[in-house]
Amino acid sequence: MNIRHTPDTVAAPFGPYSHAVEVPEGSRLLYISGEVGVLPDGTVPEGIEAQAEACWRNITAILADAGMGVGDLVKITTYLVRPEDVAAAGAARAKHFGDARPGSATIIVKALVAPQWLIEIEAVAAAKA
Repeated sequence: MNIRHTPDTVAAPFGPYSHAVEVPEGSRLLYISGEVGVLPDGTVPEGIEAQAEACWRNITAILADAGMGVGDLVKITTYLVRPEDVAAAGAARAKHFGDARPGSATIIVKALVAPQWLIEIEAVAAAKA
């Protein structure tokens, strides 16, 4: 089981994440490429809410394919093109996370590869071998 580190000597996390997550020796690691808000049929829904939901559905499907779940996530990085989308992206994340508290970063970028993409999320997960 992954070990969360959020010491009392550091300011509390600003959201649903841990300051660090330790992966025990012998764990399987899964590196998930940046997932964007594209549906299985290749279409891109309009709006941050729908795109963020598509990102998380893609990530949970990839985790399931590897025999893992959101509780196995140790680090996520979210890229947004608009600062005003932070709350909506966080709401979509909370819908899927439950008690999961991976390490996390959110970065505002000028653009993603396709102009219609508003969000991209990459992740690392670890589970017992």
